[in-house]
This record gives sequence, C-alpha cells and structure tokens, in this order.
Amino acid sequence: MADLVVIGAGLAGTECAWQLAKRGVSVRLLEQKPRSRTPAQHSDQMAELVCSNSFRGAALHNAVGLLKEEMRRAGSLVMEVGALHQVPAGGAFAVDREKFSAEITRRVEAHPLIEVVHEVVDRIPEERPVVIATGPLTAGGLAGDIASAVGAEHLAYYDAIAPIVSADSINFDRAFRASRYDKGGDAAYVNCPLNQEEYDAFVQALLDAEKVTAREFENVRYFEGCLPIEVMAARGHKTLSFGCMKPVGLTDPRTGRWPKAVVQLRQEDEAGTAFNMVGFQTRMTWPEQKRVFRMIPGLENAEFDRLGSIHRNTFVNSPVVLDDDLALRSRPGVYLAGQISGVEGYVESAACGMLIGMKLAHEARGLAFSFPPATTILGGMVGHLREPNDDFQPSNVMFSMVPPVEGRRLNKRARRDAQSARALQDLGAWLSGVVESNDERIGPARTADRRLRAIPGG
Repeated sequence: MADLVVIGAGLAGTECAWQLAKRGVSVRLLEQKPRSRTPAQHSDQMAELVCSNSFRGAALHNAVGLLKEEMRRAGSLVMEVGALHQVPAGGAFAVDREKFSAEITRRVEAHPLIEVVHEVVDRIPEERPVVIATGPLTAGGLAGDIASAVGAEHLAYYDAIAPIVSADSINFDRAFRASRYDKGGDAAYVNCPLNQEEYDAFVQALLDAEKVTAREFENVRYFEGCLPIEVMAARGHKTLSFGCMKPVGLTDPRTGRWPKAVVQLRQEDEAGTAFNMVGFQTRMTWPEQKRVFRMIPGLENAEFDRLGSIHRNTFVNSPVVLDDDLALRSRPGVYLAGQISGVEGYVESAACGMLIGMKLAHEARGLAFSFPPATTILGGMVGHLREPNDDFQPSNVMFSMVPPVEGRRLNKRARRDAQSARALQDLGAWLSGVVESNDERIGPARTADRRLRAIPGG
C-alpha cells in the first residue's frame, strides 16, 4: 500500500511524485494515458509539453529565470532533465520535447517507490493524503467532484488574463491618479486619457491587430464579464467608451475636462511596482499587444510584466478554497498542484508540484515544513495562491510577487538583480534548514535512500 496518491503524470505530478519518492515516501501515481487523453495531448509519455518546448527566459533578471534557478538548487527533476535535453533557443531555456518526456517517464517508472497505475480517475480518491495534479484541462467526473468540493462558483473553466504594466514605465506626464468621482477620497487608479483622435486610432488598431487562433480543442465561448477587448471593439465604435474605457467621473488635470475615453490601471501589488490593465483581456498576439497598447497615452514606453491571454483552463479560486498548505479547506488532505491550483505555465506547475512533494515528504516523517520565504520567487508564487483577491487569476511568476529591495532607488535591471541576489541568499538559508531536517530520518527513509543510490538519476 502506497503512502500517498498523486493523480496526473504531467509536470506537476511527476515532480511531486519524484520529490516524495527520493525522500523515502512510496507513491501511487495515477495517470489516464494511454487509456484516455485530453484534447491537447498527443503522446503517451509523462510530462508531455503540449504547446511549446520552451521554459521561457533563462536570465536571473527575468522572474521565470530566477524561478528555474531556485528549482535547480532545490533539486527539481524537471530542471535536471531539462538541462540534459536543452536545445538552442537564444535567451530562452528550451528542450527537445520527445527526449525530455521520455527521460522523465523512464526515471519515474524505474523508481522502486513509485507505482504507476494507468486509469481514468472520475472522483477524488478516499485515500489521504492525495495530490490532484491533473492540469488545465481537467474535466468529466473529476472536475465535477472538485466543483462539488469547492463550490461550482469557485471552479473556472476559462482563463481571462489582463496585461500587467511595470509601474516605473508609466508616463505620468500623461497619466494621472484618481478614483471615479473621487470616491473614497483616495486615488485608487492610474488613468490614461484618450482624446477623440487617439480613441479612434486605438479602436481601429484593436480591430486590425493579429489575433491568436483558438486551438482545435478550444470551443471558444466568452463570458460576457470577461470579453476580449477586441471583441468588444467589434461590437461598435463607441462600445469601449461606454464599457471598460468609460471616462465618466474622471477629470483630466491637463484639460480640466472628462476625456473621450480612459484606460484604468489598478495596483497589482502592495508595493505598487505593477499595475493591471482593467478589463483588457485579449487574444492579440504578444507582439501586437505591445504595439497596440503602447498607443495608449501614458503607456508609450510601457514594460509588461505579463501580457494578456484568454484560453481554456480549469482552475480553482485558490485564496478562497485552499488553505495555507495548498489543500482544500473542504476536504482536508486533498492537495492541488500545478495549473489547477492557479499557477500558470510549465515551470510554475512543476515548481508547485515540487514544493508540495517536499512538504508532504517532511510531514510523512513527522517533520515540520514551511514554504520558502516570501523574498524568493518560489515563496512569491505560493503567496499569490494565498493572497485574498476579489478577481483571482492564474499567473506566471512576476517580480511584483516578492517585496521590493529597500534602500536607494535602483533602475529596473539593478532592482531585479538585487531581488534575485536576495532571493538566492534567502533560498540558501531555507534549503539549509530543509537539509538539516532531511538528516533526521526515520528508518524506512534511510532504507529507501539506499535503494535510490542504485537508480540512475536517483
């Protein structure tokens, strides 16, 4: 009988199972392939990279680059195998998809503490603990059972993400701070005003811009509450000025009048380093988003921490339904890992699985475990899943998820370098504590480690 059940052998599930097994915890890994596949899957291998072979930026002044370095130092299986099968990709970290998945599959199947069972899971198993790592296309009976556990209103089947702009790239010679009708007495939003000519040109650019084509398995049915900005523009030239770009109650201090239209930016993080473009979810390609959105007065030189997207996704409202350990509040012992938990992207999914595997391995031995400090990007990612939010959205990691470095004012590159240096230093201290805990091993864990040494890559 396995100590723990993991559902799903994608990036999060295989990483979670590996972290458990290498610490002496036996795992039953349930994977529906080859019996069944999601519409996005084409291979029977584990950790299939379905949309791209890229793990995105590699540099440490890039948030996902820092995340990968933290994962490497923490002993990530995905990062180790990725490095073995890396392919040239400029400043990105990309891999040979087939070799990467094949090697993950080989290692997981060869591990003596991992039992791989190929079956379709329609309900949350009764065993505890159990980790659900079934990815963004979780559907059918399992999705229904999760919905019943968290409340259907807290399980989303579509993902609408608005862009996030770096605060120090906003031009306040044009943009101004204000709340509509000055309600509440505080300037809650940054407002980018457009005159008639600017508005006309912006709407036309939205209509003409290149859009991302929906994938074959996506039956695109937009929610009225989160329509792509270009879909609203196509409904009529004035639609945006009566919708998310309405100017009423916002007086431009440069003119003393309401503008023709306004783009509002809402503060994204406590330190005010990033701002969300309210209502600007979009299917424009990323290069087109940069071109079109920089037409907005005040955003001429905008740097984007995150660009917008709309795609099919299954995820929970994590701050509401998950506790601080990333387990369901309504079903103690049921943990969510990967994109279903509200992280976004290959690397973030694997990182989430890695942390939950490490946590549960510690607890299986009766040892205390805390997630990495908030100054690390790993800790910032966990913080995003915990932080109360009236409009929770899945997100890639961003530097705005970690506290800024105090002290003298730094430019963007220097600030990120300082945040990275602090993160790796604090991660080192955290890992030292994890290693010390690992040395306090109970008998079965010691035995398992001896068996691990006989396994290539173990």
